[in-house]
Amino acid sequence: MKIHIAGHQGMVGSALVRRFASQPDVTLLLRTRRELDLTDGPAVAAFYAAERPDAVIVAAAKVGGIHANNTYPAEFLFSNHAIATATIEGAQRAGIARLLFLGSSCVYPKHAPQPMPEECLLSGALEPTNEAYAIAKIAGLKLAQYYRKQYGALFHSAMPTNLYGPGDNYHPTNSHVLPALIRRFHEARLAGAPEVVAWGSGTPMREFLHVDDLADACAFLLTLDNPPDWINVGTGTDVTIRELTETVAAVVGYPGKIVWDATKPDGTPRKLMDVSRLSALGWSARTGLREGIERTYASFLAEQSAGTLRV
Repeated sequence: MKIHIAGHQGMVGSALVRRFASQPDVTLLLRTRRELDLTDGPAVAAFYAAERPDAVIVAAAKVGGIHANNTYPAEFLFSNHAIATATIEGAQRAGIARLLFLGSSCVYPKHAPQPMPEECLLSGALEPTNEAYAIAKIAGLKLAQYYRKQYGALFHSAMPTNLYGPGDNYHPTNSHVLPALIRRFHEARLAGAPEVVAWGSGTPMREFLHVDDLADACAFLLTLDNPPDWINVGTGTDVTIRELTETVAAVVGYPGKIVWDATKPDGTPRKLMDVSRLSALGWSARTGLREGIERTYASFLAEQSAGTLRV
């Protein structure tokens, strides 16, 4: 089986490479951004027509935290919609048999029922701070669904919860909450800072999935003969941002005080996935949050030492 992993150098794509590299019956088809611009529809279609992969996993995306989504909404909508359109349309034109599109839990309404079932999609307004990204991911999900409905192509989607792990982005302002906390507490510990400022009230609740678990879920979904059009991928458990912050501080070994800046936005009050559908099919996450953060901090140190840390 020949699989094209679109976005193989990102955090999710790298995890997929690690997951499939151990399977002797899988050949990975990989191209860097310079070799293949995934927003260029004709180029992607030509690539698929020439290489003829058996399956495509669309893991490429422009991603970021609340600050980045708020600051660059046009880029988030344009880039992610372009990637979705180019890869899904290109795969259809080339007659690719199977495609797995990776979305995000932010596709669900801001005030969705908790935990969020797949059926609540498009049932309410989105969270404003990441609306642009969510709209692009919804468009990709629906495009895959409608190509499957109209043409019979086995195109389907997975909606992962908040992800973390090796290869994450540790930019001081544009990263997601967990890598941002790891970097902030690490630097504060080294500097001997007496306190660290955390954003918001600390009360919102979030679910976190280690990226290697997501890669394993993707491999599982590709074995299904008739997967759902889209399905949630998560742990089914969540923690408050305050609990997360305190856990990261403990793992990093930061001994100082944590100060909460309530003037900063909290975002969605709660985002917990209903993973009952995936569990019923036979898959569940394996990595506990504390263990996952410990492994991620070890990766952070290794990447920093090697000069490969994404900042």
